[in-house]
Amino acid sequence: MATFQRTRPAPVHRPETGGMSLRAKWAIGGAIGGGGLAGLLGAGSSALAVYFARRVITPARQRTSDQEILAVIRDGQGQRAIFAATDDTTVDGVYGFFFDGGKGHARIGRIVSYSPADRTVLREVEAVYAGDLSAARRGWWSGAVYPDPAAAGIPYEDVSIDVERGQAPAWLVRAGGTARTWAVMVHGRGATRQEALRAVGPALELGLTSLLVSYRNDGLAPSADDGRYGLGSTEWRDIEAAIEYALANGAEEIVLFGWSMGGAICLQTSDLSRYRHLIRAMVLDAPVTDWVNVLAHHAQLNRIPSLVGRYGQLMLGHPLGRRLTGLSAPVDLKVMDWVSRAVELRTPTLILHSVDDEYVPYEPSALLAERNPEMVTFEPFHQARHTKEWNVDPDRWEGRVKSWLRQQLAPRLNPGALGSLASGSG
Repeated sequence: MATFQRTRPAPVHRPETGGMSLRAKWAIGGAIGGGGLAGLLGAGSSALAVYFARRVITPARQRTSDQEILAVIRDGQGQRAIFAATDDTTVDGVYGFFFDGGKGHARIGRIVSYSPADRTVLREVEAVYAGDLSAARRGWWSGAVYPDPAAAGIPYEDVSIDVERGQAPAWLVRAGGTARTWAVMVHGRGATRQEALRAVGPALELGLTSLLVSYRNDGLAPSADDGRYGLGSTEWRDIEAAIEYALANGAEEIVLFGWSMGGAICLQTSDLSRYRHLIRAMVLDAPVTDWVNVLAHHAQLNRIPSLVGRYGQLMLGHPLGRRLTGLSAPVDLKVMDWVSRAVELRTPTLILHSVDDEYVPYEPSALLAERNPEMVTFEPFHQARHTKEWNVDPDRWEGRVKSWLRQQLAPRLNPGALGSLASGSG
């Protein structure tokens, strides 16, 4: 096999000024009234629009096993694995690989070799936490490296947070001393609290106690009445409940961490929660700051005509669309457009986002920072794809987060954090 060499990231596509952007195309669709739009769409297009809308808000029962593992090779006391070469497996870094329907979990490390001709890549296997990797044939690539804090060598407690329909499990990682600033960590759509483990180390170094939460419809917390995602418009209430738990257990102020849709949830929390005045800062990784942009992007990826995609979007936000989508209440996408609402964001926010993100385009994150530089700092990454900035370059990710948070929290850092400052860590 040929030795793997990192290549330059492909240039990011930007709409030409003379062409029509996704937003412009969808705006034209929105100019056509609901009834008139429905009249222009045939039965097949209408069904496609319903399918698209429902897919956006319906939690998947099972992740798609879209990654092929070809062989596992014994190498002394360790193992190496050969994967089919894909956009994910050919990027260096450390990742999680889930197999056997999610029952198996391995930590996959550096690239040993890459053969473009055979379209295979050989990678180190750093650990197998569950399952028999040698028997696996397919699975999915993930940024979630560890199954729980203990696997990362971090002591923790299992706790429960009272939410609207019962109790939501969470992991509590206590900092030394009396930590009065807590980090509440919010995973993204289709992920779990495992995703947030990548941020616990930096939080501990800063003296922050961490609460890694679950929320409605994520498979751990109680489901919502309608069993549908609110894309942040409903989930924020569970994060408010987590903040309430933190305050009842010694916290005096909060830092929110959010990944992907978790970023949208954090933004809604900072806007709507009765505790918003206690949120000192937010760290958002590949956040959804404009759902219209994301939905237009996915319509285009799935070759759905923009007019059909726009109709699906209207279904999400219109009261009459509830019968088709299954939502108990409309989802107001305009309220969650933080690019348009940029000046209303008054919580200091760090956004880390890869310019080649295939799932949530990075441009709205950059534009939000451009429109509100007083509150928003934008840190671009390359080749990390979606929410894998830490996986590609953990030292840079952690260093940037720690240096930025030190500035935001000073001079009121928790007891114990001063030692990290004196040592110059990060």
